[in-house]
Amino acid sequence: MAKKVVATLQTSTKKLTKAIKMVKSPKTGAYTFVEKVMNGDEVDAWLKEK
Repeated sequence: MAKKVVATLQTSTKKLTKAIKMVKSPKTGAYTFVEKVMNGDEVDAWLKEK
């Protein structure tokens, strides 16, 4: 499973990160990409969860 942090977005008060991970569908076996913009501290936990 590929994991990658793509961009760091900065607003006036918060530093946000856009993370993308590749997830395999249990139904079809195809891979899809899931993108999420979140606080930089939450990225590792999000990438580790299934």
